[in-house]
Amino acid sequence: MKTRSYSHLIIPFSVLVHLSIINGVLYFMTPSTYLNITSIIFYNVAWFLITYNLNYYPTARKETFMTNIKKMFYLYIIYGLTYFSWFGVTGIQPDFIQYHLLIYLIICVLLTVYRWLFYVFIRHYRSKGGNYLNVVVIGRDKNLKKIRKVFDNPYYGYRYCGFFDDESSKSPTYLGEILDCFKYIIDNNVDEVYCTAAKLTKSDLQNLINFADNNLIKLKIIPDNKDIFTPAMTVQKYDQIPVLDLRTVPLDADFGRVAKRVFDIVFSSIVILFLLSWLVPLLYVLIKLESPGPLFFTQNRHGLKRKTFKCIKFRSMATNSDANSKMATKNDKRVTKIGRILRKTSIDELPQFFNVFMGDMSVVGPRPHMEQHTSDYEISVDKYLVRHFVKPGITGLAQIKGYRGEIINPSDILNRIRLDILYVEKWSFLLDFKIILLTVFNAISGEEKAY
Repeated sequence: MKTRSYSHLIIPFSVLVHLSIINGVLYFMTPSTYLNITSIIFYNVAWFLITYNLNYYPTARKETFMTNIKKMFYLYIIYGLTYFSWFGVTGIQPDFIQYHLLIYLIICVLLTVYRWLFYVFIRHYRSKGGNYLNVVVIGRDKNLKKIRKVFDNPYYGYRYCGFFDDESSKSPTYLGEILDCFKYIIDNNVDEVYCTAAKLTKSDLQNLINFADNNLIKLKIIPDNKDIFTPAMTVQKYDQIPVLDLRTVPLDADFGRVAKRVFDIVFSSIVILFLLSWLVPLLYVLIKLESPGPLFFTQNRHGLKRKTFKCIKFRSMATNSDANSKMATKNDKRVTKIGRILRKTSIDELPQFFNVFMGDMSVVGPRPHMEQHTSDYEISVDKYLVRHFVKPGITGLAQIKGYRGEIINPSDILNRIRLDILYVEKWSFLLDFKIILLTVFNAISGEEKAY
């Protein structure tokens, strides 16, 4: 007999805890601005309205602490602005605005800690057998093995009972033909039924839909994928028609794109003002003393949507005719003495912060390739152009993993593109910060292929 589920209490309990944190901190730390009925109503109603409009509370079984982390930051920013705007609306004069910034920071930290503890508890509770769902699959195809990985993960709280299919099987999880499923579902308290669309007729599906609706059972359809599913795929609805988007790029979202651009402008401005402002004249003298030619080396490279831009570097080679077609190799005679130092420490790349400031590049992203290499690789390397869905970067995931500089073996470019595509599909601010920190570490410690 299935134990009673208390999953319907999760959201009310979380709302109660969140409001307790907010009201408790405000009561104990700033009673002078909190203890009046209007303020209390405002703080609580504002939280309800903001979380409702952000759809903050509904959670899926596969959701983790990091799943909707952006939504959490949205909430903190919007509620923070609402909190401080209340002082202007009411004319309440807080003693020290810095003190209230500290108060709000404490609230955010406590809310975040609770969120983390919530997911730790849920995972532990489900792994011990609580809050589970009985599931069966109707119609077996090669996707069953993949979806079983989800069902078999104890942290998600699924109990996989088996599958039904008109083709008999010796598998221990084979439960019988499709017509046998109805009695089994009722007798075994099945909560969710997953149907493989390619294995069922229209009448089979309609019978299952009617059966599920009449017995309070959730029915989920696994579409016929034609072997086209990708890790970056999402499902969108056009009116009532589900449409598969096979290439969802996180940086296509307005928040991600704008936030990354703001970060790029701020970061590049700091580097230009506090580093390049004195480094440029110093290197101008050193580079000119060793070899004739300009301070900067500019080269046409491909960026976002394969558009060409002028990539800027400190000149590290003697002027030569192969600069736009031949990459630097180990012990390359074209590299000057000062150039070897610049390349070893990646200082030669610093002028690209001008490219970042102007919007042609980002601090982090796939490294831009020269035009000749793009023309070669887009033909010879599968999915090469996917890396051009985002702006190129001064540093990137492939670079911190050791795939930078000269292409010696075919696997070098294949692994570089694999990591570039992974970055495009999995971008986050946390990933960017990790790449920046590891880039600085690698520049200080020295890299084997930095020549």
